[in-house]
Amino acid sequence: MNILAINGSPRANCNTATLLKNALGGAASQGAETELVHLYKLNFRGCISCFACKQLDGESYGRCAVNDDLRPVLSKAEDADALILGSPIYFHAVTGEMRSFMERLFFPYVVYDQRRTRLFPRRIKTGFIYTMNAREDQTKQMGYDWNVRVAEEVMTRIFGNAESLLVYDTYQFDDYAKYESTLWDEETKARRRQQEFPKNCQKAFDMGVRFAQP
Repeated sequence: MNILAINGSPRANCNTATLLKNALGGAASQGAETELVHLYKLNFRGCISCFACKQLDGESYGRCAVNDDLRPVLSKAEDADALILGSPIYFHAVTGEMRSFMERLFFPYVVYDQRRTRLFPRRIKTGFIYTMNAREDQTKQMGYDWNVRVAEEVMTRIFGNAESLLVYDTYQFDDYAKYESTLWDEETKARRRQQEFPKNCQKAFDMGVRFAQP
């Protein structure tokens, strides 16, 4: 069992990465081999609309033809038994790097035919872990639920199923006094970090356990 996690946060050791590491820890506890990829360490861009992945009898049919740092990651994703994506929410959506990765990962597997064929050869478990500064009651007002639903629908269509873990009202700074951040109460943020984030880490761990099951 091989489980791949993709970190779409520019931070390699903060909220999103921590949750992904917990998810992989859960998978490893069941004997799975795991790997965490940090997108911000790679040199790549989003889909360039070359349509090489759609060209009949073409060398790259069903695969992204762009040759950059993302190519080996896409190969690993195709070989993985489960896939977990993680991103903070920036301006109501995932980060630019994660969006670019999703374009490159998803588009080659989508066929423009009447049957809406998918080219991914297997059914695998996939998940998405989102972190955000917004409270849970604010997410629907800001349209987060729509973005989450669309990602799940696409991932289910291509890979067979998908689930999401949303982590709200996250702690952003080590010292709030260093930044203009009077919109939030630091004590409330710190208390939530102590009380809720460990629970979210456990949920991520449990996701990894589930994904490592045959």
